[in-house]
Amino acid sequence: MHVDDPEVGKNIRELSEALARADDGALIEAFLQSLLTPAELADIAARWALVKELDRKTPQREIARKLGLSLCKITRGSRELKKPNSPFRAMFNLIQSPPERNAVPGPAAPVQSIPRKMPGEDGEPSPR
Repeated sequence: MHVDDPEVGKNIRELSEALARADDGALIEAFLQSLLTPAELADIAARWALVKELDRKTPQREIARKLGLSLCKITRGSRELKKPNSPFRAMFNLIQSPPERNAVPGPAAPVQSIPRKMPGEDGEPSPR
């Protein structure tokens, strides 16, 4: 299959929909390990690490040295992250926001209670 084959887009959309519906992080990880070669997994992991490093404002040359990526790939990643409505930013924000639908299970965050005033505090009349 070539890059310009219409089936590429169709298959990517189907795969994206399947991943979006999955609510089991272990299943998604096992699926990716079954679908991709170890080299492809390492490449995807390096690109995700690139996004995280760019978000931390790590200099591009340091990222290149640390991850073994070309400055061209890093520059592309930087441009993608800066775009309005960046899919890179949206995916990165998913791991930083509280778990919601389709989240990978993890330890629950402590629930904070909201302090409420009791009737009659601060000179307010009590309801009768």
